[in-house]
Amino acid sequence: MQNRKRRKICLVASAGGHMSQLLRLASAWEGYETVEITTTEHVRLSLERYGRVYVVGECNREHPLRVLQVAWRCLRAIWRERPAVVISTGAAAGCLCCYWAKLFGAKVIWVDSIANTKKLSMSGRMVRPFAELILSQWPEVARRYPNVEYAGEVI
Repeated sequence: MQNRKRRKICLVASAGGHMSQLLRLASAWEGYETVEITTTEHVRLSLERYGRVYVVGECNREHPLRVLQVAWRCLRAIWRERPAVVISTGAAAGCLCCYWAKLFGAKVIWVDSIANTKKLSMSGRMVRPFAELILSQWPEVARRYPNVEYAGEVI
């Protein structure tokens, strides 16, 4: 158990459906130290039972200045916590945290949202080249991409 405690896992998801899907995987990080990164304050209380929570704000490609602001907040959280592994279901903040964490040597696991029935999300496609594991919740989507696996649905 001592070794598990030293391997910090960072859980990253936007509030709403992305977070709901991530929390359905809670048994995967049981016994590990975790830190959570999300996009809105209203989910902070429900996440604090797992570990420290950082709220970085919402962003998307249509608001580039907001993306820079969220990227900075993600960098600060990853720098402070130095996780060994990042698990994310998306969206933009998850992608940004995966990039920063990878630069600091973390392993990256991306679980694409069940809403993506035809192709990986844009964030999933951006993370795919450097992630250790990419999971799609649709077998058809997993077959479309090298190094993407199907292991069932979260929801």
